Amino acid sequence: MAIQRVASKWEKTIALNKREHIMPYIPDTRKYSLAQLQDMLGLYEMVYIKPDCGTYGIGVMCAEIWRDDSNENTDPKCILKFGTQSEIHPTVESLHKSIKEKIGAKMYLIQKGISLLTYKNRKFDIRALVQKTPHNTWETTAFIGRVAAPRKIVTNHHSGGTVLPIEDLLGSYLIPSQFSGLYKEMKNLGVHVASQLSRKYPRLKEIGLDLAIDEQYRIWILEVNTKPALFPFKWLQDKSIYKKVRRYAVAYGRLKSAK
Repeated sequence: MAIQRVASKWEKTIALNKREHIMPYIPDTRKYSLAQLQDMLGLYEMVYIKPDCGTYGIGVMCAEIWRDDSNENTDPKCILKFGTQSEIHPTVESLHKSIKEKIGAKMYLIQKGISLLTYKNRKFDIRALVQKTPHNTWETTAFIGRVAAPRKIVTNHHSGGTVLPIEDLLGSYLIPSQFSGLYKEMKNLGVHVASQLSRKYPRLKEIGLDLAIDEQYRIWILEVNTKPALFPFKWLQDKSIYKKVRRYAVAYGRLKSAK
């Protein structure tokens, strides 16, 4: 039986929001429209606009309110970032027009922006890999940090991002006891998310959970990928982690052999 894949970010968000203990980790996420753009920029001042179905960070944009602190008489402006480019718009309506020109008729989502921690002035997030074990239980088997390329708003490898152990990325922010607590929380969250999604999608065998850590060290779920890349975990110094990842993937049929 084929491993189940779920393309729609919106459908996965709806499924996760049905569990009260997962809801606090999910940033405010809505279907994109001018009204929602106006409302969410008013609430959060920074939002991400992303395709409902899409991979590799393609089509992701960031919009934020910018104020000239040196001149109180200047009206705030809207900045739109995409790829390594940016645009300045005088109004939210002008911003929306530019966004609509880029997305066309495709369904897009708008999500509360999270102020990510940085590594050498570059934003990073964390990919958690959660897999079905040979005993048919869920386990968070691996973590890897993803650092955005200079001037990029997304962190994944296909957009020029680089990977680093999460210990390297979080070590300058957290003392060992804090790191241990955060690590345990992320592991447990991975299992809870996979368990909840598998209620609706019973043939799931693996998920990639994209997590943001904000400046208060709070964990946020940015996205759930049901066909996560396994190769980045090869680069971890602890080779036993990737061996387990492969062993589990062979057991549930993602890979053909454990060579």
